[in-house]
Amino acid sequence: MMRHNTQNRSEEAEILAINALGFLASDGERLQRFMDLSGLDVAAIRAGATDPAFLGGILDHLLGDESLLLIFAEDQQVPPERIAALRRKLPGAAVDF
Repeated sequence: MMRHNTQNRSEEAEILAINALGFLASDGERLQRFMDLSGLDVAAIRAGATDPAFLGGILDHLLGDESLLLIFAEDQQVPPERIAALRRKLPGAAVDF
């Protein structure tokens, strides 16, 4: 039963991260800032969009910018703490969020 619950949270984390990617892509300035900071281009972002580790990086980007995090959290009607908790369900998570 634990495995199923963990899988559900991992899936929830991936869905949230995909929504975060859409949130970034919906605003040219947000997307450009992400690309500038990550060094990725649009093709690399598209290629990574199905990779759980890449999706974790999307959430890391939001968690690293409090104002952006709060805007996204409000947009998604999700507490920022929940975003941080779900980030831990994807590969490469830092333990200090």
